[in-house]
Amino acid sequence: MALDSLSILVISVPLIYPVAISLGFNGVWLGVLFVKFIEVGLVTPPVGMNCFVVAATSKTRVEEIFRGVTPFVLIEFAVIAVLFAFPALSTWLPSLMQ
Repeated sequence: MALDSLSILVISVPLIYPVAISLGFNGVWLGVLFVKFIEVGLVTPPVGMNCFVVAATSKTRVEEIFRGVTPFVLIEFAVIAVLFAFPALSTWLPSLMQ
């Protein structure tokens, strides 16, 4: 939540991906989790770039925008918990494309 999405990917993927693959985790599942966590980071403080853009274009206070996205962040955390519990959900659609 403290860095923008590109910085997070550049710093963490080269460190986490090889370790996760060697431990037997699916690379697609890990990529889906990375994207979900970045989505949460884009709407939560202190960076929350999407919220600042919405606040600037709608002339609304940033605090009100952050309060408005709170239910969506909670839903994202629930989706992440489901993906941790059932990893096959994140690989189901890509497996149909082969």
